[in-house]
Amino acid sequence: MKLITFTQNDNTRIGLLADGGIIDLSQCASALPTEMIAFLSAGAAAMETARTCTGQNAHFALSDVRLEPPVLRPGKILAIGLNYRAHAEESGAEIPKVPLVFTKQNTSINGPYDPVHWSEDSQMLDYEGELGVVIGKRCRRVPLEHATDVIAGFAVINDVSVRDWQLRGTPPQFTMGKSWDTHCPMGPAIVTPDEVDPHTLQLKTWVNGELRQDTNTNDLIFNCYELIAFLSTAFTLEPGDVIPTGTPSGVGMARKPPSRLAVGDTVKVEIEGIGTIENEIVEEPADATIY
Repeated sequence: MKLITFTQNDNTRIGLLADGGIIDLSQCASALPTEMIAFLSAGAAAMETARTCTGQNAHFALSDVRLEPPVLRPGKILAIGLNYRAHAEESGAEIPKVPLVFTKQNTSINGPYDPVHWSEDSQMLDYEGELGVVIGKRCRRVPLEHATDVIAGFAVINDVSVRDWQLRGTPPQFTMGKSWDTHCPMGPAIVTPDEVDPHTLQLKTWVNGELRQDTNTNDLIFNCYELIAFLSTAFTLEPGDVIPTGTPSGVGMARKPPSRLAVGDTVKVEIEGIGTIENEIVEEPADATIY
């Protein structure tokens, strides 16, 4: 299944992406929660009910709705740095012995086709195409061999990075460089684990149509299951938590000379079997200031 969150006629709810259209779960399974975290929290029974809707005709065309991030406000976004061998090498870093974990604040979440904000406060805006893991059940101390049991599915993520803020100071300020509003586009759907093997997928990133990243997830240093076992040793993972698993080689900062995203640029990230997200870089609007 491809689970989505969408808005139609100012009403936001969950559904299924199927054959280019939208199956509205509120119409074919009205007893289900209409918000993604509540749906995932309802467990296997809710998932099986949703699965019975997969053969139905679409209620809406894609053009009739707005696709939102599948999880509107994750409880936690637990991102992983330097988790592809080739990316660690292009960064001049040693291969990590344990996962390098940092957080993106949940206000950074953004829709799969929504604009990403550029700010004059930043001189080095960068892209990072990534495979995202979405947690499906509350869990802690998950054994490696049972990690698949707690995964709701996988999504495409762009871990947008403000490099000059990230690299300001010693050690680097990952949270400040990674958590700006709109800097975590996600989607277009949560693809359930029965549809893909997360460790054999081709990941590609384009900037203005130029291919910048082209790597298979088999280059991950720590795979999705190892990350879940590692993270859940320390704290409880909850439905809707998101784990961006790291980016492959080809980021803008590593190019010679370094390449910066600018207003008007478009970044597209595609992962085999999961889908594509595409976001335009726009100047941060005046109404982004709140005080």
